[in-house]
Amino acid sequence: MVQASGVRIGWGDLPGNVRDGIARVLGGEVVEAVSQPGGFSPGTADRVRTAAGRRAFVKAVGSALNDHSPAMHRAEARVAAALPGGVPAPRLLGVYDDGDWVALVFEDVDGRHPRTPWEDAEVAAALEVLRRLAVPVAGLPSLRDEVREDFDGWRRIAAGPPERLDPWVAGHLELLVELAERGLAALDGDRLVHGDLRADNMLIRPDGSVVVIDWPFGCVGPAWYDTLALVLNVRLYGGHLCDDVVHAGPDDITGCVAGLAGMFTDRARRPAPPGLPTVRRFQQDQADVMIPWLRERLGAR
Repeated sequence: MVQASGVRIGWGDLPGNVRDGIARVLGGEVVEAVSQPGGFSPGTADRVRTAAGRRAFVKAVGSALNDHSPAMHRAEARVAAALPGGVPAPRLLGVYDDGDWVALVFEDVDGRHPRTPWEDAEVAAALEVLRRLAVPVAGLPSLRDEVREDFDGWRRIAAGPPERLDPWVAGHLELLVELAERGLAALDGDRLVHGDLRADNMLIRPDGSVVVIDWPFGCVGPAWYDTLALVLNVRLYGGHLCDDVVHAGPDDITGCVAGLAGMFTDRARRPAPPGLPTVRRFQQDQADVMIPWLRERLGAR
């Protein structure tokens, strides 16, 4: 299975003015930078240290690498500024933005990504952090508005089916469109939602607690949405997490699974974005998990 990763540049590939801007945020020149794996970005992701010993995590990208990535960094900066105190997420220390390159400077979190296949103790820790995340928050976009176009994936597929389409999907497109509409309708809410919860977007601290990172899709919606994403990620890596952990109505869960399955199936057939050669395969992997999951739920119903 494809892991979540882009083709990253390194710290030494950053333009000098970007490194200088990061140094101003940190109050000193960076003398050490260790590249970090994972995540779908062609930009840098480095744990850095200044000459004075200050540590931070820096991610930076320019429009020549991928013309959408700087906008995602700007969105993440806005979300980070809106997060309530106490949310288990890295604190944003500062931003460099020259209109082309955008660099985000966060506190450095001592931690590692969850092991995959997921281990029971780390699944439990992730469920606990999601309970802590589900707080009321203002100033962020609506999840329902953010995924409205994505949840229309089955409709686009029905209008132009690809040559290779799962036979069960091909025979149930009308139903899938209806289910995704139901899923979209269930996504109203006022709770903080990460919106892209995966193993590579979490860090396990030495004490076993979890910090949630990478927030460009942060929004407001129902408290259970990120838990549903966790169930998907556990299944993706060969595990099984019971749907009962998702505290939502059965039809709402089924509709959301249908909407996400359509989103991943639709996206996977598009050309790969610049600097992200594996993202379509990763999306297809997720669709390949969600379609059997949806069939299970429909069979149980």
